[in-house]
Amino acid sequence: MEQELKLALPVQDPDLLEKQLARSALIGRRRPKRQQLHNIYYDTPDHALKRMTVALRVRRIESSGQPHWVQTLKIGGASESAFSRRGEWETPIKTGALESAMLIDTPWLDMDGDGSLFQALSPVFTTDFERLSWVVKLQDASMEIALDRGRVLMDGHSTPLCELEIELLEGAPEAVFEAAFQIGLHLNLLPLHMSKAERAYRLAAGTLDAPLRAKPPALNQDMDFGTVVQTVLRDSFLQFTANLYTLRVSDAPEVLHQARVGWRRFKSALKLFKQLAAESSFPSTVQLKPLLAQMTKLRDMDVAATEVFPTYAEAFQTGDAMHVRSWHAMEEALEHERAQLRTALRQILADPAVGRTLLKITRWIETGTVHLPGGQTKGKKRRVSEWVRKRIEHLVEQVQATPVHAKDPATQHQLRILHKRLRYGVESLRTLLPQKRAERWLQMAIQSQTQIGMERDRLRAIAIARQLQAAESVVQFLRGAAFAGNLAHEPQRQ
Repeated sequence: MEQELKLALPVQDPDLLEKQLARSALIGRRRPKRQQLHNIYYDTPDHALKRMTVALRVRRIESSGQPHWVQTLKIGGASESAFSRRGEWETPIKTGALESAMLIDTPWLDMDGDGSLFQALSPVFTTDFERLSWVVKLQDASMEIALDRGRVLMDGHSTPLCELEIELLEGAPEAVFEAAFQIGLHLNLLPLHMSKAERAYRLAAGTLDAPLRAKPPALNQDMDFGTVVQTVLRDSFLQFTANLYTLRVSDAPEVLHQARVGWRRFKSALKLFKQLAAESSFPSTVQLKPLLAQMTKLRDMDVAATEVFPTYAEAFQTGDAMHVRSWHAMEEALEHERAQLRTALRQILADPAVGRTLLKITRWIETGTVHLPGGQTKGKKRRVSEWVRKRIEHLVEQVQATPVHAKDPATQHQLRILHKRLRYGVESLRTLLPQKRAERWLQMAIQSQTQIGMERDRLRAIAIARQLQAAESVVQFLRGAAFAGNLAHEPQRQ
């Protein structure tokens, strides 16, 4: 069983990166093992191995001696977390050719009893990178720390590779996180959910920098409470960190939006499971506050630029040259402000303290144990669905107790937050809830959240126009149109 923590590093000058790593007391005084690795990954034309979360590769290793080859089979460990657990079978081979005989004592035969799957295999992508590695001991555990820098190549496309892997060789998983914390004192590390294989497949599909949207967690009635909680938290936190990783290079508003959705889903799940989680053990998120605040500022600007202002643009500018100039001046100021906010956001994201906080939360999710107070009743284990239903029903009662038509900002904000929590809770736990009631609760939450969100966006757009020092004619037009309810159809929020 391979247990490994994968971390993203900024692609930068190799010498500078090595100097930064050398500042770590954990590995700085150790001479790294340096190897050049060329890897060929195999799959069928329709990517059957990918669908089964299986990776099969042949690796050529070049170091100070003669090159040698290793064949590796990995099973499981889908990209749900930066910390992966998966089966691994590695065997030296004589040449660079794939050998079926090396798979006999592995689970491969369970997947390919007649050998037809193996016969359909062919090379699909390669990775070439230099690996610097250190074997260290920490907290009665031993681990290999590897810095990989190179490229992933598939179907004529390539993408840079720069990541740190910490593989547990012996001991408790907490040790790999402690090693990451020590290295992260001097270097920006972000949890990385993608394996090299997944990076290649996404590269070929053109989705490498696509936003990661929410998906229903894989839950069932047979899961215990701890597994349900861990699955939901892991899924929502992945949506947050995966989109943060993409934000380093993407200006797409939807990436930022989905990162914020991921964080809200995660916080909503924490609130929902507050009786399950030992809140005192949950890491402080104070180091994330500047990042989250900057994300909110930029998201408001993105919504104004891509959703609200385009709705009003034509009506305001038609037949008036001065109005056209005023509107274009505001748009230029808005684009300048968005660019500055994106730059500032990436600077905050590069703060090592942000990466350490994300790693602490990852460790809490992956190595913590969650229990339900009162989970045993007369010797019988409470059903997960019963507990989940009662928690969602309590949330519905909170929503219904809040005045729907109250227009004061505080009540509107409270109502919006409650509907978001209800929506995210139902979406995450839907397979454990009564079907008809879940659908009714979900539609109620979506409708209210969307309506309140649209009203908020209109008011924020007016404030942004003033912030950008737009012409008074623009501000007054936006104010009149917004309060008249003349906003055209908007896309549904998540």
